[in-house]
Amino acid sequence: MNKDKLTVIVPCYNEETTLETCLDRLIKIQNDELALEIIIVDDYSTDKSLIVAEKLQTKHQEVSVFKHQKNQGKGAAIRTGIKHATGDFIAIQDADLEYNPQELLKLIAPIKSGEADVVFGSRFLTSQEHRVLYFWHSLGNKFLTLLSNMFTDLSLSDMETCYKVFRRDKIQDITIQEDRFGFEPEIVAKIAHKKLRIYEMGISYHGRTYEEGKKIGWKDGVRAFYCIFHYNAYKLPTIVQLLIYFFIGGFSAITNLLSFTILYYAGLHIIPAAIVSFCIAATVNYILCIKWLFRHQARWKALTEILFYIIFVTCIGISDVLITYSLYITFIHPVLAKTVACIIVFIINFLARKYFIFKEKATDKQK
Repeated sequence: MNKDKLTVIVPCYNEETTLETCLDRLIKIQNDELALEIIIVDDYSTDKSLIVAEKLQTKHQEVSVFKHQKNQGKGAAIRTGIKHATGDFIAIQDADLEYNPQELLKLIAPIKSGEADVVFGSRFLTSQEHRVLYFWHSLGNKFLTLLSNMFTDLSLSDMETCYKVFRRDKIQDITIQEDRFGFEPEIVAKIAHKKLRIYEMGISYHGRTYEEGKKIGWKDGVRAFYCIFHYNAYKLPTIVQLLIYFFIGGFSAITNLLSFTILYYAGLHIIPAAIVSFCIAATVNYILCIKWLFRHQARWKALTEILFYIIFVTCIGISDVLITYSLYITFIHPVLAKTVACIIVFIINFLARKYFIFKEKATDKQK
């Protein structure tokens, strides 16, 4: 009888006190129908975690150990584990004792039955035991889950959960870019874009305090917020992209207007002031759009791309200056004239970038 095989990836950083217990619990979930592959990825631990991991590799044939030459983060460790996984299914297990490995058996059931491609274990959708810890941390998790759901159109209750189980072929078809805890919102965004079948099941949770070794902090929350926008924005409907671009383009427009006002009141003539301020704003706008909204992979070595962009910016810039000057000579105050020009250019700029400059293409980075 052929067994199903579950690969469990265990990212490990300074977990010498819990790693062996965690592995002992994992080993016990094997049964007559399920074979196990455990991949420990040591992320350049500074304690004895690697020594413990290598001892476990010698002791158990199911265990393989990979190590990083420098500390990169949980996402990087998961990326390494996925690369080497050979099981039918892939699960993620933190090296601490917050999650009960026995519950992986029920999480893989919808995948085994062919109903799901991905199953999340929710810490909030459960009647199981749940250690009570930090209010603000919990509220932050729920806020990030809500924001992620708004962008992905999913109805998850726990986006940040460690327990995510995948069909191997599905997860290995996705490129993971985030090195740290930004992996969570990134992978949710990408599986949502691929329209994979996602299920959610309640699990128990035995969270630990920061004194006990919990590592995620407020900076990771900020990064998660960024990742939700970064990995979802370019896939949103045009009207929602326009709303997001309102902030990006609005920031650029304010930069344009402020630069013009400063230059004008510093004594520069209206035309050179309009040209310089537009160039500053165009640079800010381009960087934000490249990095965040449209996520276009710029190929600066491509001469045609450079020429096309220069022509586009020049046309928009000329429009900006002409509108400003035309309104100015009709006795409208220069700052008000520039404000009107910024609004018009804002709309033209968004539509041109979306439909001509940054037309969406299926790239490996967006998978």
